[in-house]
Amino acid sequence: MKTMLVPLALIATLSACQPRKPDSPEELKAVIVAYFDCISKKDFTRMKSLTTSDFIIYENGKVINNDGLIDIINKSPIAKATYSFDGFTINVDNASGNMRYSNHGEFVKDDASLTTRDWLESATFKKVGDEWKLDFIHSTVKK
Repeated sequence: MKTMLVPLALIATLSACQPRKPDSPEELKAVIVAYFDCISKKDFTRMKSLTTSDFIIYENGKVINNDGLIDIINKSPIAKATYSFDGFTINVDNASGNMRYSNHGEFVKDDASLTTRDWLESATFKKVGDEWKLDFIHSTVKK
């Protein structure tokens, strides 16, 4: 019986030392898409659940956290917002990730007028437990 335990212990030790395969970039992409979907739907509880507790956005020279963004959204004359993304470049390992992408927004105001805006953005992510959380966004209006 002892001779059988040694090989099993060796196999268990070696398998535990194997490097873990990095998570899929699609997991990070799903988080950023869900975050902006929550903004569109004004689902602020879920929006916050997708981010780290110290999440911030750098936009137009301002530092904004989730509460600041919620305040901006609630004061906005925008009745409907739709976001679409393109040009993802995503890097991910076992505990952190980053991406850059283009973000296109279409906004319908209370008076039914349509406005569009395009941004160049980058984002960082942290793994909290088994979940990917959005940690930081840097957003610049595309010229």
